[in-house]
Amino acid sequence: MAVNVETLEKLERKITLTLPVETIQNEVDARLRKLARTVRMDGFRPGKVPMSIVAQQYGHSVQYEVMNDKVGEAFFTAANEAELRVAGQPTITEKEGAPEGQVSFDAVFEVFPEVKIGDLTSAEIEKVSADVTDEAIDRTIDILRKQRRSFAQRAKDAAAEESDRVTVDFAGKIDGEAFDGGKAEDFQFVVGEGQMLKEFEEAVRGMKLGESKTFPLAFPEDYHGKDVADKTADFMVTIKKLEAAHLPEVNEQLAKSLGVKDGTVEALRNDIRNNLAREVKNRVVSRNKQAVMDALAAKAELDLPKASVQAELNRMVDNMRADLKARGMKDVDKLPIPEDNFRPQAERRVRLGLVLAELVKAQSLQAKPEQIRAQVEEMAASYEKPDEVVRYYYADNSRLADVEAMVLENNVTDYVLGQAKVTDKTLGFDELMGEQPA
Repeated sequence: MAVNVETLEKLERKITLTLPVETIQNEVDARLRKLARTVRMDGFRPGKVPMSIVAQQYGHSVQYEVMNDKVGEAFFTAANEAELRVAGQPTITEKEGAPEGQVSFDAVFEVFPEVKIGDLTSAEIEKVSADVTDEAIDRTIDILRKQRRSFAQRAKDAAAEESDRVTVDFAGKIDGEAFDGGKAEDFQFVVGEGQMLKEFEEAVRGMKLGESKTFPLAFPEDYHGKDVADKTADFMVTIKKLEAAHLPEVNEQLAKSLGVKDGTVEALRNDIRNNLAREVKNRVVSRNKQAVMDALAAKAELDLPKASVQAELNRMVDNMRADLKARGMKDVDKLPIPEDNFRPQAERRVRLGLVLAELVKAQSLQAKPEQIRAQVEEMAASYEKPDEVVRYYYADNSRLADVEAMVLENNVTDYVLGQAKVTDKTLGFDELMGEQPA
């Protein structure tokens, strides 16, 4: 039977569904008879409750269930016959004026859009690469040494300098009045590591054990303490303890303490190089993938299904609530979270999802089993027991699906880079990692 599909606007469609009342009633009766075999009511043995009472008690809810089921079946049958790709759930309302013995409904819904991907050979993409340098390895070793440093009391006449650990008493006032958080005793921090505001560290530098100093400190406008932000306080600080940092030597003992099997400095450096190389590769892949996605989004023409965007918004808001709960925030479910804050990101995700699906289908870029296996093994290689990690992924279809999605995106990235006008750019290690050299 031909299905009449009415176009309302862009992706919105309408189908009128007509069902025989007799078909609905027969299904209601059948479900009530089945229910009567197990229903329990006071004064009746199980299975002996009269049908009239069962219908009176449960007829309305069964009628509602049957109507939903039959209308849903009719809708998806009609949508399949019309070869429509339905986005989201339809809004179904009963329609007046149905022929005698029938009931009619209007189903309003959206369809997935036609996705037009422009000429990818005209897309310009900057493809980055980066290497692990000896300097990066040296800085990583320095970080590991700092994590294992010790502190020893400095001479009484020594002055506080960079990397010293100081123990201080301090008290601050604004306009002569003390304020919350402005006073502490036996407070400890390491000079030069940014634990304190710059003016505070500068005041402490050069001070000696037992010395006191008064100095002004201007809190920045964006300071987390709103009561003192953009205000100037007068602080008095006293040095109670002054300790110099001692870093462990770069030797076999350090290598062994870091779990290096061979216990040599060379093996330590190789371990660090391998770990940094994995991190560099991940960041390079992520950055190039982002450039490809930006190019695809710019080359694609499509309308976004409102239902898909709303579903993505709902998911993002739910994730935000779950994250806030995990952080210990109470009454999160009552907290208003404006959807519009997430809308641009939700629309981008939906757009890219549709574009990727179209490109994968058109160019047969689906993730192959051997690609998925290789990706899992690569991810497992950095663990102490790789075989257990591989089994972990293959034991859960949802975890494996995440890896499949990763491989699929890699396939798309490789394909687009093979089509586009690519400019190669080598980044410094620090630039890639988003850090500045020390």
